Amino acid sequence: MIVTRTPLRISFAGGGSDFPNFYRRHGGTVLASAIDKYIHVILQDRYDDKIRVGYSTTELADSLENVQHELVRESMRRVGIDRGIELSTMADVPSTGTGLGSSSSVTVGLLEAMYAHVGDPQTRKTLARDAATIEIDVLGKPIGIQDQYIASFGGFRRLRFRTDDTVDVETVALAPDVRHRLDERLMLFYTGIGRDASSVLEEQRSRVEENESALGQLIEMADEMHEYLLSGSLDEFGLALDHCWSIKKGLASNVSNEHVDALYSAAKTAGALGGKITGAGGGGFLLLYCESSKQRAVRKALTGLRELFFHLEPDGAKVLFRT
Repeated sequence: MIVTRTPLRISFAGGGSDFPNFYRRHGGTVLASAIDKYIHVILQDRYDDKIRVGYSTTELADSLENVQHELVRESMRRVGIDRGIELSTMADVPSTGTGLGSSSSVTVGLLEAMYAHVGDPQTRKTLARDAATIEIDVLGKPIGIQDQYIASFGGFRRLRFRTDDTVDVETVALAPDVRHRLDERLMLFYTGIGRDASSVLEEQRSRVEENESALGQLIEMADEMHEYLLSGSLDEFGLALDHCWSIKKGLASNVSNEHVDALYSAAKTAGALGGKITGAGGGGFLLLYCESSKQRAVRKALTGLRELFFHLEPDGAKVLFRT
């Protein structure tokens, strides 16, 4: 039996510049961090040649081609496994529609477990590249490539996407006191709106040329916010997060909506300096930056929303247990 744990993530700035049709022409930058909420994958041998997959439903397939869970099927194909295993996935949050990168965390976690199973462990970068290949090139998902890298590497990172398809993974070297204060000031609330991000992302991807100027601003903001973090200027970081959200809302017609705008406005009125919807937008989790003294008022303003308490996570995907 093999058990892997892969973190989810929050992205602060630069989202959209990680679309291949943008960064291959202009380069891209994303500022993001793993958080201590996870996808767990359990893999074990079967006594026969069947494939059993457990998630929100249970599959028992006679062949790889009959596996309906596309991330499992294509991860198996990538690693070279075609029979005789059982796989289960478990998530700390709803597994779809959260904006926390769960799909890519599932893919990275599956690959980590499968490569361990065949005795061929891979580097962090290979896991991320393989996951991106499966999701984007094989399955045709309209997504960027930040999630796979944060899931694989973990930590607080500035990701640089180069025009030659290479990715530089830079550690954001937060001073311990800055990390602690930032941890205290970040809040996540579930909007109650689960959504399929595909339509939002497809529109963003199709409008990349139109949005070149806005995406360029988001790249600049990612670098600016990185400097705020290094200097410990956290309130400036929070205000910059607000500015990024105002830009991001223009990338596609359904990034936000009246309900999300009302929630965000209520949070700011109560004392939050900035925030954004995580992921593509349209629903999922609302990320806020708020000083500790104002957080009770923010919670009151968002009464009825479930808060997800979390911390920044230094580790990426890993094998937790193996027998």
